[in-house]
Amino acid sequence: MPADPVSREWFVEYVLLDPNFDPAGLIVAADASDGAVLGFVYAVRGRATNGIPVDPDGGWITIGTVAPAARGRGIGTELLERAKRFLQAQGSHWAVFSGYPPAYFLPGLDAETYPAGLRLLERCGFTTVSRPVAMDLGLASYRSPEDVVARRTAREAEGYSFIPAVADDLPEVISFAADRLAPDWGEVIREAVVRSGRPDRVVVAREPTGAVVGFATYGAYRGVLERFGPFGVDERCRGLGLGKILLHATLTRMRGESAHSAWFLWTGLQSAAGRLYVDAGFTVTRTFNVMRAPLDPAPDIRR
Repeated sequence: MPADPVSREWFVEYVLLDPNFDPAGLIVAADASDGAVLGFVYAVRGRATNGIPVDPDGGWITIGTVAPAARGRGIGTELLERAKRFLQAQGSHWAVFSGYPPAYFLPGLDAETYPAGLRLLERCGFTTVSRPVAMDLGLASYRSPEDVVARRTAREAEGYSFIPAVADDLPEVISFAADRLAPDWGEVIREAVVRSGRPDRVVVAREPTGAVVGFATYGAYRGVLERFGPFGVDERCRGLGLGKILLHATLTRMRGESAHSAWFLWTGLQSAAGRLYVDAGFTVTRTFNVMRAPLDPAPDIRR
């Protein structure tokens, strides 16, 4: 995976320290003569993690590779098939590459960068189920658009607010994110603030009643300042421009911390969020294939 280097620290955090880590799911291919590592794959069973409800019927393959000199010998196929058998024995009915909510390296396979990987996954029974995109926006000359400033002024006159969080806001924002938007986002916010000590990197939208109706954050994943998100608005409040206001309020704060760009890994290009990003000037940098393979039920060895 030469285009996606993974540091030792990142690997340790997302594999060895994953609360769902099972050594049997970290499958390594080695040369029988000298023990040299030729490749590996990491498969993980879906169980709840720190309050994040991961689909109990599924399993994930988050990362794997074969050394260039060892390719063409069936090692990649054997690794994937063993990963599938591991997940099947754990009770998984399907396997997805990648997108494991608590700790994924990439949303899926970049088929343009790794065409051999696409062929390998397809040979092993995986088919593409979605194609999210990564996007990027340069911030060197960024300024919040005048129409967004005007819309924010109008909404604030109606009683809405868009303010960086303080510590007292966090329990409500975390609950809102997990309950109203995505199950893993609350934990992402919690871990980000624990890591950085910066609740103000979470921008909170409240309606006139004072209830949280949206948020946006940055620097949340592994402390990378320029990584934007997660970000969302309560479905019942959409159409009021709150998402656009939150997006630009957050980009302004990122620019204020000298971030040179804002980027993220995962959205649907034709989704409402995707259209919002394009309107803000984001451009697509990569497209990923989220791939899924069915797993036959494992035999009941107790019979």
